Amino acid sequence: MGSSILNVGQSALAAAQAGLVTTGHNIANASTPGYSRQVVVQGSQGSQFNGSGFLGKGTEVTDIRRIYDNLLAERVRSAQTSQNQAETYYNQISQINNVLADTTAGLTPALQDFFKGMQDLASNPGAAASRQAALSNAEAMASRFQGLDRQLSELESSVNSQIQSSIGSINVYAKQIAKLNDAIEKATATSDGKIPNDLLDQRDYAITELSKEIKTSIVKQGNSYNVFIGNGQPLVVGVKTSELVPAKSTSDPERITVGVQSNGSIIAVADSSLPGGKLGGLLEFRTNSLDIARNSLGRVALGMAMTINAQHRLGEDQNGDLGGDFFSVATNRSVTAATTNNSVTNAKVNAVISDISAVTTSDYRMRVSADGANFTVTRVSDNFAFPPIASGGFPVTIDGVSLSLASGTLSANDEFLIRPTAGAASEIEVAIKDISKIAAAAPVRTSAAGTNTGTGKITAGTVDRDYLAAAPTLPSEIRLTYAGGAPGTLTVTPASVSPPGFPKAYTDGEKITIAGISFAISGKLQNNDFFSIVPNDGAAAVGDNRNAVLLGGLQTKSTLGGNGSSGEGTTTFQGAYAQLVSQIGNKTRETEVTGKAETKYLEQAVTAHEAQSGVNLDEEATNLLRYQQAYQAAGKVMQTANQLFELLLSLGGQ
Repeated sequence: MGSSILNVGQSALAAAQAGLVTTGHNIANASTPGYSRQVVVQGSQGSQFNGSGFLGKGTEVTDIRRIYDNLLAERVRSAQTSQNQAETYYNQISQINNVLADTTAGLTPALQDFFKGMQDLASNPGAAASRQAALSNAEAMASRFQGLDRQLSELESSVNSQIQSSIGSINVYAKQIAKLNDAIEKATATSDGKIPNDLLDQRDYAITELSKEIKTSIVKQGNSYNVFIGNGQPLVVGVKTSELVPAKSTSDPERITVGVQSNGSIIAVADSSLPGGKLGGLLEFRTNSLDIARNSLGRVALGMAMTINAQHRLGEDQNGDLGGDFFSVATNRSVTAATTNNSVTNAKVNAVISDISAVTTSDYRMRVSADGANFTVTRVSDNFAFPPIASGGFPVTIDGVSLSLASGTLSANDEFLIRPTAGAASEIEVAIKDISKIAAAAPVRTSAAGTNTGTGKITAGTVDRDYLAAAPTLPSEIRLTYAGGAPGTLTVTPASVSPPGFPKAYTDGEKITIAGISFAISGKLQNNDFFSIVPNDGAAAVGDNRNAVLLGGLQTKSTLGGNGSSGEGTTTFQGAYAQLVSQIGNKTRETEVTGKAETKYLEQAVTAHEAQSGVNLDEEATNLLRYQQAYQAAGKVMQTANQLFELLLSLGGQ
């Protein structure tokens, strides 16, 4: 009997001791990240029949179980992935928003000052002070374009660094998970299938930390976890890992992308295949906001430069020469091979902006077909593919950009990335350094002959691009003479510049264009009345402001955002910039609200998980007292058994 009581007491003592150790372990790890509380699972050792009934044989500890809910843990990981992506996106885009929307450091004040300078010049075309102010305002605007693009470029460099850091963290977690897989498999194999709880906690915590960097999914295989990231890229399979590496983009050496090291080569992973977490937030921000911001700013810079230049060339400076370029900026956005798979690495495509009004803020992918017979251009922003074009079909114009093959030969599956406006804001500069070179005047002037007997008047002439081609061979005077009759007619002399249709019937107020010079004659004309068009020179040119007025008027002219069919835009320079500011501002607000919502959801998920798996010190204190009492009681049972055994021995000796 004594031996039976002793065994029962010993089993109770061992169970209480296991409870005390487990409770102490919980208390010690209450603040350990990723730790899940553990509980002792006891079971009866059964009973033995002794003739009068079944007597119990005590207890045994069957398992030390961790309290862990995979569903709740998955909710935490998912919420954490979404929250980190939104937070990362917001932290990055808020920097752009702060720069672009700043009322003093943004572009809007510089644009306004530039056009104000042009309008002041139109009021005082001969004043040196007005000319210098216009030139200074132009320099300030170009500097603002450069400064904004430089800040965006610096932000892109920062994103590159953060991507590299995130890749490094992912690799560290991958190796840690693989090692823990190995340790768990070995520990389980040598413990009759018992699970090493602390190793499982360490692995789950590593996966949780990994989910902060990238979206993760888990497939259990035996006691190991196979971990996949993004949209299914394998990262950990058993004890093997795939190593992510930062790689230079083949289309932009300044851009860091994600690749996978495989058999000595690097396989590129598309940005869109790696959503979630810090890395996903960085990649999404770069594609959907940073690229668009640089492209949009570049489009405004190109629009300003090309439109102002086009109008300035139609004017005349104080030296009597036609105006040159007011701004300098590259309109040829040549690109080389966009992928290392291209057959001809020296192939070069010229992408020349031919119609700024039709240019978008998107990048374009040009991909040659598998048989090399044609190529397709896809607009990246909306993934719209233009109809296939025969490989020999150059040049071709897409959204205001003229594409041509500069060198090399297109081969099957070659690919090019065309970025028509990216970085253009960093290139814009003022080409004029001498204030006398500002072409404020128009190159021609019109007049009615003093001998005219009629009441006819002629408007001040304006010129277009056709005038630039005709100007070198134009005579010193173009004369329009009226011949009375029914109806009266206008004749142009010399005949070499007479346009088709002349002589023609006179129509009061009708617009007339000769060699790119446009004007209108109105009033009642008499026989032999004539009107002259001559070069604008001398004192008349010094005080002429007609081209300066047209330059200032470009502030309110819709020059950007058209579809290319009409040759006109749908928005002004300031309107296009305002669209960019609004787009970035709305996205900033969207990510801020999303981030707050995801943070709240994460807090709820963590709370639910901690309520299940976390250590409650009050509960553990109660357990500690309970196991202490059980330990003391078990000790009393053993003490009683010992006393009974000694009593039996003493009786046997009498």
